[in-house]
Amino acid sequence: MIEGKRILEFLAEDLGFGDVTTEALIPEEIKARAVILAKQAGVIAGIDEVSAIFRLFNLKIRTFVTDGSKVERPKTIVMEVEGLAKFILMCERVALNILMRMSGIATLTAKFVEKARKVNSKVLVACTRKTTPGFRYFEKKAVMMGGGDTHRFRLDDMVLIKDNHIKIVGSVGRAVKIAREKVSFSKKVEVEVSSLKDALEACEAGADIIMLDNMAPNEVKRVIDELKSRGLRKQVLIEVSGGVNLDNVQTYASTGVDIISVGMLTHSAPALDMSLEVVEIW
Repeated sequence: MIEGKRILEFLAEDLGFGDVTTEALIPEEIKARAVILAKQAGVIAGIDEVSAIFRLFNLKIRTFVTDGSKVERPKTIVMEVEGLAKFILMCERVALNILMRMSGIATLTAKFVEKARKVNSKVLVACTRKTTPGFRYFEKKAVMMGGGDTHRFRLDDMVLIKDNHIKIVGSVGRAVKIAREKVSFSKKVEVEVSSLKDALEACEAGADIIMLDNMAPNEVKRVIDELKSRGLRKQVLIEVSGGVNLDNVQTYASTGVDIISVGMLTHSAPALDMSLEVVEIW
């Protein structure tokens, strides 16, 4: 699987020709037991991936939480690792980097989802393709663990007509028409718009999803009300994107949109603080 290959690449990147410090200091036969601690509250993600790393080195693991579960108290043990000490130390940084990064994304996503659904129980909170090259699978999985939606994984998932496409093609309606003619029926067509006029044009041209880009909440509500008055609202999904944060996500959700996409879920989520501590040696 792709994620398995990536994990091997992460290890190779970190190990190089070997852990010279561990090889110099730690005897081959020394065994140890270590625990991974979540040093702050949050939603855990990356347990499966980190478990796979340790198993590559025949280390025994015991997990105390599952992906998507909440840790309420700081210094909660999330995992225990046992085996040759040198292998535990060799895996430490890559394992923590993955676990901290994914858990940070899951934690931030959960905060957005909780706030948005207090006022709109059906709204989806989605991430974007603003991800770290080579780490997209893990970041988008973390969004899922936090209760969010992955949106597109890749450019071949669906048609998403953005402002630069429209500038080159000439108009929203023409862009949708061309996409419908050339792309398989199996692909949804989404259009990014920044005005009521373009939103109506996209809907009338047959778009499946309309993304209202960088619109204020009152403008979003105006578009939705106009679509309703023309009997068009039920034939499209409405997504908002741009400028959404924890302070205003409820205001956007209350407009009645279907999807709120938030780039910061993957490009700006702070890592959840964690550490690996050796607790026993023999």
